[in-house]
Amino acid sequence: MAMARSSSGPAYPERFYAAAAYAGFDGSHNSTSNVSSKFQNDTALLLYALYQQATVGTCNVPKPSSWKAVEQSKWKSWQGLGNMVSTEAMRLFVKILEEDDPSWYSRASNSISEISESAVDTQVNHYLKDEAIIKNENSFPETKTISTEIGTLVETQDKDVVSEVVGTVVVYDQWAEPSITGQPPKARYEHGAAIVQDKMYVYGGNHNGRYLNDLHALDLRSWAWSKVIFKVENESQEGQSPAKLTPCAGHSLIPWENKLLSIAGHTKDPSETIQVKVFHLQSCTWSTLKTYGKAPVSRGGQSVTLVGTSLVIFGGQDAKKSLLNDLHILDLETMTWDEIDAVGVPPSPRSDHTAAVHAERYVLIFGGGSHATCFNDLHVLDLQTMEWTRPTQQGEIPTPRAGHAGVTVGENWFIVGGGDNKSGVSETAVLNMSTLVWSVVTTVQGRVPLASEGLSLVLSSYNGEDVLVSFGGYNGRYSNEVNVLKPSHKSTLQSKITETPVPDIVSAVHNVTNPTRDVNSELEVGQEGKIREIVMDNVDQESRKSRGEGTSLIATLKAEREELDLSLGKEKSQTLHLKQELADAETRNTDLYKELQSVRGQLAAEQSRCFKLEVDVAELRQKLQTMETLQKELELLQRQKAASEQALDANHRQGSGGVWGWLAGTPGGQKRDDA
Repeated sequence: MAMARSSSGPAYPERFYAAAAYAGFDGSHNSTSNVSSKFQNDTALLLYALYQQATVGTCNVPKPSSWKAVEQSKWKSWQGLGNMVSTEAMRLFVKILEEDDPSWYSRASNSISEISESAVDTQVNHYLKDEAIIKNENSFPETKTISTEIGTLVETQDKDVVSEVVGTVVVYDQWAEPSITGQPPKARYEHGAAIVQDKMYVYGGNHNGRYLNDLHALDLRSWAWSKVIFKVENESQEGQSPAKLTPCAGHSLIPWENKLLSIAGHTKDPSETIQVKVFHLQSCTWSTLKTYGKAPVSRGGQSVTLVGTSLVIFGGQDAKKSLLNDLHILDLETMTWDEIDAVGVPPSPRSDHTAAVHAERYVLIFGGGSHATCFNDLHVLDLQTMEWTRPTQQGEIPTPRAGHAGVTVGENWFIVGGGDNKSGVSETAVLNMSTLVWSVVTTVQGRVPLASEGLSLVLSSYNGEDVLVSFGGYNGRYSNEVNVLKPSHKSTLQSKITETPVPDIVSAVHNVTNPTRDVNSELEVGQEGKIREIVMDNVDQESRKSRGEGTSLIATLKAEREELDLSLGKEKSQTLHLKQELADAETRNTDLYKELQSVRGQLAAEQSRCFKLEVDVAELRQKLQTMETLQKELELLQRQKAASEQALDANHRQGSGGVWGWLAGTPGGQKRDDA
């Protein structure tokens, strides 16, 4: 069955130049201001750096003066990309634009001219992968090669490892495309996929920069696609609130009790915190779960690992393009969030990494990337002690990558796909989580969707055998292809029988009896309290003769282990004691801080009262000055009054003497005449 190509607009570099023109990078002096007016500062700086890296190359210009803050910020952003190749910068430019403005292409489509694929291939030296069109027939000879347009996907089959899956010949430890019926989902990447009751559900994702919210199911018994018609609950129920099914990408899809949980993800209008949506398979309804506690900030590209009845969430990228390395746990029974402050050195901030759980105790984090760098480091979180460690990896360690997918089969962790800023990763690797030994299962050849970013990988079973199922991805073109791989018994044991020194491991391994070899496993605790697994293969007569010596060695190791366990117990006790002292000190510090705040409050009240008293004193002084002025005026009036009274008294006496003189015979008129 030939799979149809999806039309997703022009290929590179024309797609990049169209995106650059839409974002405002037209080569003029005003292009930077045009960009800064459309995007937030951090996004504009990153787009500028990627545009310069794609069109100019590595930053070799001198650092601007500190007085030119804007130019210096642009230079730092460009310099931070290092030696990123031009084509990868183009791809990241378009990807960031699509995340920020998913509808950019439809708006700019009138000005974009389509070009032929051959012209693109001659202009761009990139790892763009053509969609593999694989011919599937009802039957094949025992030795058959399944070919793609560009390269070989499945190598010659061995006679003793061939089985049929729905008319398609599948080789152990090799990828093949099964014959599938029904209408497949739209090509996409950064979607979510999960297995429930022999069906693979695919939800959401990113196609051509547009976020999706459709749900499809692939029946792994009939290998037929079907679209799931669902509805969104309008009335809240127990612990649930009405849900608006927002299109998303970069989310995680987790099966839980005949339900699907969709956690986090990038959306066009992101919320402040992570949203947990639930799909009920029986009623085909979506709703949003109500959670308690402090929910993490919204994000996409995180890892979500189901451990028992809890979800362990690590890292990702928030809506502001900031990378994260925080750790949170959601209890699915109480729906309560808990932010974990683990000890040790955590992985650096990253997104698009993978995570797996081993022995229901250890969470392993592998790979991922930042804006310009991909990683191949391995970190382990002990869920009992909440401590991060970075153990030593052994074997064929995978190359740095991001956007890959992983799934566990027993104690083996299979890693598929991803990219490393230069090309798609072609090998399928497996890690034995007990010995931390890597090995390569197979390598695809040619430009096939398996060497893509943002693909999904799930574990199913067919006729009692484990089957890995991959879907989708992006390697310059969006894919909706399904590929399957059946891991052989040899591949799952390969890392155990690799002739390498016994590595440091992170978990206690139970004694294993393998039908292909006689294995006795014992555990030894080292100086730093790390656990080592001592594996002794008894495959010949000499090893059987030395069994007595091995028993003695085991007894010695057990005695040493008991001593080390005792020492470890003392160290733990001392650690708990120190933690208690630290908690007491923090409590005292809190009390002192509260007392200090109280004293500061009292001091502020006293200062306020003093200020009021100073105001009252100033008012009294002003009144006193007014009273002194009034006193002086009063004294002046009293003097004037006294003078007036004296004058009146003198006139009165003068008038009285004239009357008595008249009575004595001296008339006043005569006196006046004499005068």
